[in-house]
Amino acid sequence: MRKKEVEHFSRRIGLAKISLDLDSYNEIFSNFDPRPYSMRSLSDDFLIEAKKASIDKVSGQIELNFLVPRNKRNEREEVIIKKRLRAHFKKHYLIAKQEMSHVKKQGLAWIFVGMSIMLIATMLIVKFQESNFLTSFLITLLEPAGWFLFWEGLDMVVFEAKRKKPEFEFYEKMSKAQIYFHNPTK
Repeated sequence: MRKKEVEHFSRRIGLAKISLDLDSYNEIFSNFDPRPYSMRSLSDDFLIEAKKASIDKVSGQIELNFLVPRNKRNEREEVIIKKRLRAHFKKHYLIAKQEMSHVKKQGLAWIFVGMSIMLIATMLIVKFQESNFLTSFLITLLEPAGWFLFWEGLDMVVFEAKRKKPEFEFYEKMSKAQIYFHNPTK
């Protein structure tokens, strides 16, 4: 091995590799988008394969290798494609991060409002032990409303955030991935 290859190899130790075999660069991008690589939408098939391949990989340690036939490689296009991929992954990572944060904040707000409503209902029960029609009606209305908001808020914080987590983790991993193009070895 030459010195440059050894340095390249040692730099990559510890990285989880994802290798995708391509016939051309077009397989990374949508067939329906005629724009140049710098603006083109990514292919759903590519994203699905990348998600499947990244599931068990640790965040921040991914090396994305595209194996493209030597006669179809173009270094200038590869630079543009790398930039486009990084921009896509970074953009969607930030969107997913914002969505996760929004869901958690909204869930915590619902929990707080639900507990506040339950507290008001409890205060009404304690203050008006001899209840009248209006007090009974308010307690009947407030108790289930408080429980509903409390449990819905918990659902958002725990389960909705959990449903969004795989998308968030995928884009987090891919936004930090190192991207390389290679000739396939057959």
